[in-house]
Amino acid sequence: MKKNSNVGGQAVIEGVMMKNGPRVAIAVRRPDNKITVKKIRMKSIADKITFLKWPFIRGTVNLVEQLIVGIKALNYSANEAIGEEEESINTWEFTITTIISILVAIGVFVLLPLYLTKITRTEGILFNIIDGIIRIIFFVAYIAAISLMKDVKRLFQYHGAEHKTVNCYESGKKLTVKNVKKFSTAHKRCGTTFLLIVLIISIAVFSFIVSDNFWIKFGARIILLPVVAGIGYELLKIGAKYDNWLTKMIIWPGMLIQSMTTREPDNKQIEVAIKSFKTVVKEC
Repeated sequence: MKKNSNVGGQAVIEGVMMKNGPRVAIAVRRPDNKITVKKIRMKSIADKITFLKWPFIRGTVNLVEQLIVGIKALNYSANEAIGEEEESINTWEFTITTIISILVAIGVFVLLPLYLTKITRTEGILFNIIDGIIRIIFFVAYIAAISLMKDVKRLFQYHGAEHKTVNCYESGKKLTVKNVKKFSTAHKRCGTTFLLIVLIISIAVFSFIVSDNFWIKFGARIILLPVVAGIGYELLKIGAKYDNWLTKMIIWPGMLIQSMTTREPDNKQIEVAIKSFKTVVKEC
């Protein structure tokens, strides 16, 4: 019998992070082949401030909280994957790296496409369509480029293990390596699908910016990111909840891109994903 779940996850270095409500588990395979699990109890700020649970607002809140727990998971997994005999990565170093990564992402996926579109000397809706298409091309090209890296390929295998495990549970099957291997590496609620929906939605949202000033356009794009994220989150939830031609069309581009961001995992990687999932879902 099929089961509904709100379990989400993230591939980390040599492991998988799973989140089910306030319960978070980060399972990592260490160099000595042992699987270590870190449990985190994460309460959402929306539990205290009710309006943050409202549609179109909850998406941004969820995105920020996922980013925070994701950074913690990556930091933990990096240190565990290194092993005790190696020097650990401290929080300060990881924070600086994260900030630099965000700034680079803004430069590559917001500033550069905007500048290249400006060169075309187009205006109005056509300007935003070209700007949006360039952003999508950059995003796909970036995924294609990093997928060639050995370490990223391994990360994408853990991403596949995460999806397969969730798919297996939601289908009602027992979580065993044999059962999990039968399922798809793609999942409707994947963050990759969310990002692609956001990129497409941004074309329409940014069309409301009427100024021709380059820096106003750039600033408005940054300010409107929460709006775009909020709309994208609601569309992702609809696409994951219902199964019809419209919802399939909403998530189809993201499901297609997941063929690039996931890889078939090996048995040991599936074991890690199962361990993480069972830690956050008590009935397993």
